[in-house]
Amino acid sequence: MCSIKIESVVKEKNRMGECPVWEERENALVYVDINSQKVCRWNSVTNKVHSVSVDARVGSVALRKCGGYVIALGTRFAFLNWETESVTTIAELEQDKPNNRFNDGKVDPKGRFFAGTMAEETEPGVRARRQGALYTLFPDYFVVKQLDQVDISNGLDWSLDHRTFFHIDSLAYAVRAFDYDVHTGKIVLYQLEKEEQMPDGMCIDAEGKLWVACIDGGRVIRIDPETGKRIQTLKLPASRITSCCFGGKDYSEMYVTSAYDGLDKAALAKEPRAGEIFKVIGFCFFQLKDLNILGWLVLVQTCHLCPQI
Repeated sequence: MCSIKIESVVKEKNRMGECPVWEERENALVYVDINSQKVCRWNSVTNKVHSVSVDARVGSVALRKCGGYVIALGTRFAFLNWETESVTTIAELEQDKPNNRFNDGKVDPKGRFFAGTMAEETEPGVRARRQGALYTLFPDYFVVKQLDQVDISNGLDWSLDHRTFFHIDSLAYAVRAFDYDVHTGKIVLYQLEKEEQMPDGMCIDAEGKLWVACIDGGRVIRIDPETGKRIQTLKLPASRITSCCFGGKDYSEMYVTSAYDGLDKAALAKEPRAGEIFKVIGFCFFQLKDLNILGWLVLVQTCHLCPQI
């Protein structure tokens, strides 16, 4: 019988913690705090958090094969040198949309970096619709727009056979699936229920099931992409759950980010763990027998953007 356990492992509060990525070579969890304009790294051995401030809201981060990180901040792609804390811009986009910024991103099975944009709110609850897009940054720094007229480009991942691309546009309240090669045959994979609120970040497990963070829903839900059914719900001790990833030894632990921005004083008093990062253990399904699966999970977190510059 499995026994799921949830604990808070990063007590340092995040205004908008997002895009967790496990960095095996450092035994660390890398993530961003969007609204604090920081890229952060929590060392699981020392339990220390180190962060690097950048000059714009940073929506996502991914590992580079040669070390350091690629980040999507403001409306540009850039490299982050962790040792020198320097940022080098490699591509600028959407210069005609000053109210846009990058949001979630992830590396595909071939090492290309996908990240999407969204319009910022002009006042609470008000934003221009369908201003975002989804882009791919290739190893030669060439950028391709994959999707247009997106509201809030968010969670993304690929099926274990690499043939299907899953994407969340948060204001559609759904997870959609695309043929990965030609991006045709879009379907609604799962429509969120009322209590699940809005979908945010997402990851995939070793059985090919999707885990979707539900911001304002206080949970992560597990979805079977073959049936479009929810098969498991993890409730967390914070309402604004933003994203998730697998990491730790054998990638058997799930790390879940959260946010405290958007909560008033009364809500914060009821949610003392808002903005913390949680670790979930005790999954029955995650007994890896095929090391190639583990290798793939590592591969998709490593970006091949490593020419000398």
